Amino acid sequence: MLSADVIRAAIPNVLTEAEFPELPNYYRGKVRENYDLPDGRRILISTDRQSAFDQVLAAVPFKGQVLTQTARFWFEATADLCANHVLDYPDPNVVVGRQLTMLPVEMVVRDFLTGSTDTSVWPMYRDGRRELYGVTLPEGLSKNDRLPGTIVTPTTKAAIGGHDAPITPAEIVGRGLLTQPQWDEAARLSLAVFARGREIAAQRGLILVDTKFEFGLDGQGKMVLADEILTPDSSRYWQMGSYPDRHGRGEEPESLDKEFLRLWIAARCDPYNEPIPAIPDDTLIEFSRKYIALFETVTGRSFEPPPLGEPIKQRIRRNLGAYFR
Repeated sequence: MLSADVIRAAIPNVLTEAEFPELPNYYRGKVRENYDLPDGRRILISTDRQSAFDQVLAAVPFKGQVLTQTARFWFEATADLCANHVLDYPDPNVVVGRQLTMLPVEMVVRDFLTGSTDTSVWPMYRDGRRELYGVTLPEGLSKNDRLPGTIVTPTTKAAIGGHDAPITPAEIVGRGLLTQPQWDEAARLSLAVFARGREIAAQRGLILVDTKFEFGLDGQGKMVLADEILTPDSSRYWQMGSYPDRHGRGEEPESLDKEFLRLWIAARCDPYNEPIPAIPDDTLIEFSRKYIALFETVTGRSFEPPPLGEPIKQRIRRNLGAYFR
């Protein structure tokens, strides 16, 4: 595990943008810069930007590299279950994948009653709802309880700055967003990949709490996993060993994911209606250490930080040189 001093020294070298005029069809997401090449490939560059509550808030040292390399582990570990978009990894922050026709919904799979955003199941349940995403939950559950069974809670996809919205499977099909066979296939694949992730995480002493998947269709109409999978940005992970005691005392589980920052913010403001305070360097360092710990725990590998001498954007430009031509 990297020391706090090493992470602090990297703060001036965080990757806040990766716009390259040499590459065509630029699109900026909350975290990734995307380029669609004429030959049907897409370049996705993971920056160190950190988003929460539909806002980009800060930049976390090494985050983009952690996301790319964690997703790589999971894409490779689940390739026998579902095709994915990956073609190449020319840089620690970059994946080159196939262009797909993306499905207009995100597939969120959950094993626990938790969360802090307005699409999470715990705030809805706490406020009295028992019918969530077309699933009926029993009375008497508490925050961070395991659900009676694994559930799929899809959302619509919002533009940057907008809110994803809850939607039921029946509404997805009724509105024509997906056909019934497409929904069935997306749900089947989501549950299968989640089960594989849960199994591997448990072997590493982690609980995979929930996650989000994005799928697209290739030119033959085949469903393909895209974007990222089972990263600390798209998933919640809890430490298995301490979960029972902490949950029994009504404490939040020890997490290695984005929820750390969400809870930090929610303790200081109403993030949907009030300005979010500046995030101190010490908090960003702790956040970076959680992401690195998740990578190392899941993969069993030591995280290798980039040399400090070369700016990350300069290195990416060098490694993408072949794509500029």
